[in-house]
Amino acid sequence: MSNVVIRVENLSKQYRLGTLNHGTLYRDLQSWWARKRGREDPNSRIGTSNHRQSDNGDGSFWALKDVSFEVEKGEVVGIIGRNGAGKSTLLKILSRVTAPTTGEVKTKGRIASLLEVGTGFHPELTGRENIYLNGAILGMTRTEIKKKFEEIVAFAEIEKFLDTPVKRYSSGMYVRLAFAVAAHLEPEILIVDEVLAVGDIDFQKKCLGKMESVAKEGRTVLFVSHAMHSIRDLCKTAILLDYGRIIKSGEANEVVNVYENHNINMANQSSSVIKRSSDQTKSLDFYFSSISIQNENGEYTTDFKYNDTLIMFVELDGVPIGNNFSVEFYIYNELGHLVCVGGSGPYYGIYYDKTVRKVNIKIGPLFLTMGKYLVKLSMMFGTIRGDTWEYAAGFTIRECKPFKTSWEAQTFREGTCVIQHSFSEDN
Repeated sequence: MSNVVIRVENLSKQYRLGTLNHGTLYRDLQSWWARKRGREDPNSRIGTSNHRQSDNGDGSFWALKDVSFEVEKGEVVGIIGRNGAGKSTLLKILSRVTAPTTGEVKTKGRIASLLEVGTGFHPELTGRENIYLNGAILGMTRTEIKKKFEEIVAFAEIEKFLDTPVKRYSSGMYVRLAFAVAAHLEPEILIVDEVLAVGDIDFQKKCLGKMESVAKEGRTVLFVSHAMHSIRDLCKTAILLDYGRIIKSGEANEVVNVYENHNINMANQSSSVIKRSSDQTKSLDFYFSSISIQNENGEYTTDFKYNDTLIMFVELDGVPIGNNFSVEFYIYNELGHLVCVGGSGPYYGIYYDKTVRKVNIKIGPLFLTMGKYLVKLSMMFGTIRGDTWEYAAGFTIRECKPFKTSWEAQTFREGTCVIQHSFSEDN
């Protein structure tokens, strides 16, 4: 008997931007009715270019194109790729939120999805009522939900707010409750998008641990994340998407290496301004548009030494969705491990308004060992995460002065930060 619980065959999804009469619901119903009658899908004939943007200039593009893969029972599969690669579209199709333009998806078992903050919640209902509502949507009986109720509440850490309408919850509380419901009502397939990034560090670790235990119980997990160390630690296999197509699939560590090596090459563009592609920003109202890296002498460079200072010049574009936004940066090493994070907003009490178009970020002294590092940028509106630019830029630490010999330099590359220290004898 086959252990395959998800089979995706030649899956494609096309969207048309800015056309009122061809919205998602209209096209989905049109496609569904054609398939129901055994006829050709009328939407599959529109914009058949192999490129993401159609050749005929009608504003249509392929979010997914000819995607095929299988997932076996008990597997934890990471789905990775830059913004706009098609990850969220794939998960929405698997969750039956939207229908494919062409292709087929076959699944076995109950699916629980956590695709965005408050998925499946009714804002006027309390946390208690939404637990029962979500369980009913997943096909659980009231007895089954009641059996897991206390465990869900304890995991979500919302005991004090259980009988409060969820419209008064913070985004973090929304995520805690939504994940707790999705993970504890024993679905055969659990689908989790990057929404966990809204939660705090401790809760993220808690969620990762829960997904690991879910997999050990023989259930299947599909996990989208930009945190490559989480993909390496949690997932057995991974799928790399780019421009709606599968670029690489297989063992998780190998797929992550392909992704990171590509991004390192893209990010390490010395002596030039790195500009964001239109494919990454077309659906965003307010976004990062470019970044350049300079040293303290004003020279464009990606080569630095231990104790140097790095300055990032970041440009923003588009129409802001609100004032009082903040900017965060994350620095990762070559293994995808987070080295440090910093930013405005809650860190320094500095918030920007809608008139700001450029932000300068000064980082240093750089107490880092030799190696390559990648920078991620993120925009926050209060506690809500806005635009995220994965691997916006990269830089290299070429020389680390505290280590005098080549043997020491090679040995200490295994670490990340240089801690000042000394030894003395005490008789």
